[in-house]
Amino acid sequence: MHVSELSVRDFRSYDEVTVHFVPGLNVLIGSNGQGKTNLVEALSYLATFSSHRVASDVPLIKKDRAQAGIRVVVNDDGREITLDVDIHPGKTNKAKLNGSPLPKAREVLGALLTVVFAPEDLNLVKGDPSERRRFMDDTVTLLTPSYAGIRSDFEKALKQRNALLKSAYGRTNADVMRTLDVWDAQLARAGAQVMANRMSLVSQLSPHVSQAYITVSDDRGPFSINYETSLDVQAEVPTTELLEAALLDAMSRRRKDEIDRGITLVGPHRDELTLELRGLPVRGYASHGESWSTALALKLGVFELLRQVSRHGDPVLILDDVFAELDEIRRRKLVDQVKNCEQTIVTAAVAADVPEDLSGALFDVYEGTVNRVS
Repeated sequence: MHVSELSVRDFRSYDEVTVHFVPGLNVLIGSNGQGKTNLVEALSYLATFSSHRVASDVPLIKKDRAQAGIRVVVNDDGREITLDVDIHPGKTNKAKLNGSPLPKAREVLGALLTVVFAPEDLNLVKGDPSERRRFMDDTVTLLTPSYAGIRSDFEKALKQRNALLKSAYGRTNADVMRTLDVWDAQLARAGAQVMANRMSLVSQLSPHVSQAYITVSDDRGPFSINYETSLDVQAEVPTTELLEAALLDAMSRRRKDEIDRGITLVGPHRDELTLELRGLPVRGYASHGESWSTALALKLGVFELLRQVSRHGDPVLILDDVFAELDEIRRRKLVDQVKNCEQTIVTAAVAADVPEDLSGALFDVYEGTVNRVS
């Protein structure tokens, strides 16, 4: 799989621009603020409907514009696929596949697969659990595009249930309890599916990230990942039905606390992806270099998993301003991985940040224009 064309309209800093990429290596050079990261952000957005930089769609829209558009032409084993998405913050996005409107925008997911490694990925190691939950959810979406609907259903149920708990203000009358029972059922149903998908992901991803850590750190592991939940579930691989029952039980037991506090206290929004290096939590114990190796291993693990299970071949690998952040050893290890990819898109502030043994198409990004220079 590779992207042959990217067009954006009213996206971030751009009025309108089109870039023609090539298979293999593509390098976007531009000083900070010129818009190179905005381009790869647009690509990655089409893969998950999520940005690797911000949590909401609002910052993606150019100032004083109502919406933004992204168009990508993907070459999938010789077959061209055109994807169009219009982003409407606060409203439903619109999408087209090969020019034909889709009933739901998320039906376009799966046609483009990307894996992004960026400086922000250090937050996967050092940031809040929400960063790691988002990492899991975005990765599941790449593997199973229909998960986007499950994720949306859970978030809607959680929002409605929290609103009800907040409005109850400690009241436990019959009307509140009946309504809460309804939202308990919806939250448990969607939440169990979220948890089951995340658990399956961690099981599939674990050997790949462990091997990737060995590769990028000269075997200073072992590094492991685990899914941690507060639910009382004894089965090693719990079914969705078992998780749903456990969620309902947990909400029943915590109902008084939740009404008193006005918030949902149990569920996948409280779960965690734990990262351990040599038996200790990476967060708080790992050095700066080890933290970078951990973040890199997580993303390279995702890349390898997608490469193995996808019928589309390699995902597009995006390296956004990362070479300048890595020491020589990790730069060299990353270069070794890049050389084998169907398509890699690299951004850098200056050409000197890109290792000399990487060669490919070179683009200059300056004040809203993109020109190929070699």
